[in-house]
Amino acid sequence: MADRYLSLTGTAPGRFLTRRLGLPQPVRLRRWSAEQPSLQGELLQLTAGKSELDLAPVLARSGPRPGEEPHSGGDRPVAVVLDATGVRDVDALAEVHAALHPVVRSVAESGRIVVLGAPLDPADHHQAAVQQALEGFVRSLGKEIGRGRTVNLVRLVEAGAAESTLRFLLSPRSAYVSGQVIEVGGHGGGDGGSGDGGEPTGAADPEKPLAGRTALVTGAARGIGEAVAATLARDGAQVVCLDVPAAGGDLTAVAERLGGVALPLDITADDAGARIADALPGGRLDVLVHNAGITRDRRLVNMAAERWGSVLDVNLASVLRTTDALLSAGALRAGGRVVATASIAGIAGNAGQTNYAASKAGVVGLVRSLAPRALSEYGVTVNAVAPGFIETKMTAAVPLFIREAGRRMNSLAQGGLPVDVAETTAWFAHPGSGAVNGQVVRVCGQSLLGA
Repeated sequence: MADRYLSLTGTAPGRFLTRRLGLPQPVRLRRWSAEQPSLQGELLQLTAGKSELDLAPVLARSGPRPGEEPHSGGDRPVAVVLDATGVRDVDALAEVHAALHPVVRSVAESGRIVVLGAPLDPADHHQAAVQQALEGFVRSLGKEIGRGRTVNLVRLVEAGAAESTLRFLLSPRSAYVSGQVIEVGGHGGGDGGSGDGGEPTGAADPEKPLAGRTALVTGAARGIGEAVAATLARDGAQVVCLDVPAAGGDLTAVAERLGGVALPLDITADDAGARIADALPGGRLDVLVHNAGITRDRRLVNMAAERWGSVLDVNLASVLRTTDALLSAGALRAGGRVVATASIAGIAGNAGQTNYAASKAGVVGLVRSLAPRALSEYGVTVNAVAPGFIETKMTAAVPLFIREAGRRMNSLAQGGLPVDVAETTAWFAHPGSGAVNGQVVRVCGQSLLGA
């Protein structure tokens, strides 16, 4: 369903009226397209504290063209990267203010601000305090900056390992990701990166980074799953599209359109993992995307056991069983990626969704526990996307006032699109994202609910 309020604010009378009434003024977000795959404009690099990062080579490959001075008379910066990894005490936090205060207003509409921080040092509580302070700073700035601009924090050890993450955050692909804190470790994940800071190994074609790789997407017949399958296919993957047999017609149409394979299968079947392994082209898998999910909403006092059990079985138990089966069978190659779908309901809770929220919080627990072990034992990373209000047929059926609240109660004052979840999934799946592990990234426009 079209967002008529967003369309209204795109007109001169609509902007005047909403401004006078003090109503939200969302702007139409710039998303990836083949015609405009990257942000066009100046990239401004700033520093606070004493940094040892060599960012210039990485930023030169990350999308917007590098700039020189904040006010050199050129175009307004479309992206700002502030290196605050060297901030170690409260006095140095003043340099964060001094760096961004003069330039925040000049960032172009739908621009990006990325703050780089360091991991918290358990042996230095002053450093840990001020690096944690960056999180509050970034989340607050994201809520006040407006005009479709996003603000995110990346904690990193080395610049080269963060290249795929910076490319994502400094591109139109991250249009609905804001107020997030992403931790990037050293090079890892099998073929996760190159030691020389060049193109990530395994991604010979930057336009088709998943070429030669096989991806399985559950719940692929429609909605977010269909968008994920299409985006991974765009990036070069051979996609196996899985959904329940009842959705077989839609599933086959999606698979044929993407040049993929349709796999009608009940993901809750005890032997689903074995049947998936048997159906994989060549018997091996590079990207496993757990997207299948259902809702059976009721307040707990009115919730029958069947409603509880069916949601937990589809949304959580099947994810656990299938992942375990494919890992233990060796079906996931070294350098592989597991991407699960959580939800902000699992982070913040939601009335009438105790079953759904429990299942999605369980996905978060799975990621945090399995990620380090899967990387060390199998060379596979495990991450999750946590969508907020996404414009789908499901949300189109939500009552008007609840739907409008879902759209406006985030820093971008609008709902996201299925492709926003898909682009985040594709970043996790990228062969250069091997240093991104155990992360749960909300795709919610920085919802006012949750953290």
